[in-house]
Amino acid sequence: MANKQSMKPTLLVLAAGMGSRFGGLKQIEPVGPQGEWILDFSVYDAIESGFDKVVFVIREEMESAFSVVRDRYAGRIEVAFAFQRADDLPCLPELAKTRQKPWGTGHAVYAARNVLPGPFAVINADDFYGKAAFEALGAFLSNEALGENEYALVGYRLENTLSDNGSVSRGICHSSDGIYLNSVEEHTDIERKTRSGDISAIDDSGAQTMLAADAKVSLNCWGFPAAFSKSLEASLSRFLENCDAERQSEFYLPFAVDALIQSGEAKAKILDCSSRWLGVTHREDMPFVMSEIDALFFARGEYTAPLW
Repeated sequence: MANKQSMKPTLLVLAAGMGSRFGGLKQIEPVGPQGEWILDFSVYDAIESGFDKVVFVIREEMESAFSVVRDRYAGRIEVAFAFQRADDLPCLPELAKTRQKPWGTGHAVYAARNVLPGPFAVINADDFYGKAAFEALGAFLSNEALGENEYALVGYRLENTLSDNGSVSRGICHSSDGIYLNSVEEHTDIERKTRSGDISAIDDSGAQTMLAADAKVSLNCWGFPAAFSKSLEASLSRFLENCDAERQSEFYLPFAVDALIQSGEAKAKILDCSSRWLGVTHREDMPFVMSEIDALFFARGEYTAPLW
């Protein structure tokens, strides 16, 4: 039965990572020609694509540092925060007694359940997803006939997600019909061979394999109906009932979605995305990201400066 959507979508930004490898809060590091953050582009593109609220999932100790984020977007879009706490669980609260850190990206989405009024998209705070991703998600989530168990995954062309600074890991999307996701297979050590231009990788069996440049990859960019929060709560409960807290197991969002797909409880449409994806893991990544964003401003004209 279709779940009639009457609300504009919300953008849910996973920002609980403190950026320890980066050396600071990389989520609010200037990368644009006028001091724009990576977050600015995501929020700007979301507003342009019909989103009317943004929720940041953070840790409580980050609230003071993130007050600048609320002030930055005041008057442009409604802003809310959700705190990811290790003891915020749907069952077995005693598991949190032996654990300090939260439970992963699926748990982060669960932490925002009370501030998600309708359909929503999920992204990472420190990734540049591009205009096309938000346009696709906005159109998908604004569909009044969107079903309660219909999800979306933005699929990027592999060649648009590679790094010139070394190998990367990516989730390769598999689909039998080219429309709906069957599974996501993790590959590591993905890199382009200098002479041939071919893309090599190591698959989950440890074997070296070659990948197509146009293979679709997952970069934690999702779209969900409002009802997903209930499905996620049930999935998190099952995970907690079978996990070993002392081993620091994590409840990852892609694993939760995959389980729902494999059980036949949901389906996820792969949204084709032509945008260039950019990510910041280490401070050494910054010069390349800044040069690419600068090119988006001036060479291809996708944005104008200043952004706002």
